This record gives sequence, structure tokens and C-alpha cells, in this order.
Amino acid sequence: MNKSMIVFLTFMSFLGLTLACCAKKTNEEHTQKAENMKTFKITSPAFAYGDSIPVKFTCDGDDVSPELEWVGIPENTKSLALICDDPDAPLGTWVHWVIFNIPPEINHFNEKYTPSKGLSGGLKREEGPIDGINDFRYYGYNGPCPPKGPAHRYFFKLYALDTILNLKTGASKADVEKAMSGHIIAQTELMGKYQR
Repeated sequence: MNKSMIVFLTFMSFLGLTLACCAKKTNEEHTQKAENMKTFKITSPAFAYGDSIPVKFTCDGDDVSPELEWVGIPENTKSLALICDDPDAPLGTWVHWVIFNIPPEINHFNEKYTPSKGLSGGLKREEGPIDGINDFRYYGYNGPCPPKGPAHRYFFKLYALDTILNLKTGASKADVEKAMSGHIIAQTELMGKYQR
């Protein structure tokens, strides 16, 4: 066996080991992400998944955000982001709430939640959640307000991220989704319906 053949076979062995190592790491990452998806859950005491959202949380009532709770936040989470939208709106998906850089120490929002009214755990304002802008052009939450007709679905989507987003108050859903790209560790959703 000549020297060139030995070098070639050595290189191929090294390449095979490297690929096997990478494949194992990728499989471990996929397994961990799947595990995160199973345990990461968002719920509300106000309504169950697929149920009607009470009038109180809509434009026909007090138009305040419902209480939300979440469990199973992955260990390496640096921040959370929450987006509520309606994919059944006549003009396309309508955004009702965008809030990001939620510290992983926070595991619920009280009813009528607004970041500016204080945070649990004694966190300072600059360390806590930041309001994005919704499609009503307001900061914070605006509830379901569909036209008369079939029920619309409202998705409260919660994302666990491995980073803190470098965005400011008033960021849009598109801004948040772009900044989150490649940083989502796990995600979960709660869906409620509303009809007028």
C-alpha cells in the first residue's frame, strides 16, 4: 500500500468519525427539542384549548387579557415571547398581542396583564417583558373583535428562546419572528374561539 493510499484511508476514517459524531449530536438535539415540546405547555383558567373565549376578554367586554400560565420552561431558556393572533380575519392574520423578553422566572400573567404595571419577582422594568405593537396599532393586548359570522380562532403562541431579543418597545410580530429565527428551543400554544 503506497503512502497516498494510507493518507486517503486515514482521511476517510477521520471523515467517517466526524460525520458519526455530528449525526449523534444532531439526533440528541432533535430528541431534546421533542422532549421540550412535550413538557412546555400554556393554559388559562379562563378557557380550555378550543373552547370559547369569555366575552370579558374581547372588544364586546372589558377587552382585558386573560390569565395565562405556563409550565415546562426548558432549562437553557434566556427569554420567552408571546404572540396572539387570529388567522381567520378577513384581511389575513390579525395580530392581537406581541410581548417579548419575558424572563424565564415568570411563569404566568395575571388577568389584565401589562408590563408597565410592575413585574413579579421584583424585576426592574428594563429586565422584564417588553410590549410589541398589535394590528390595532396599540401596545399590549386587544382582544377578539371579529365581524359577525363564523367563529374565529385565536392562538396564544408562547416561545422559549435561547437568547434575549435585541428589540425595542413597539416591535411588530414580523420583527419578533425575524429576531427569534434560529433561537426557538420550544413552543406551545393555546387556542380559543370567539363568534359575534
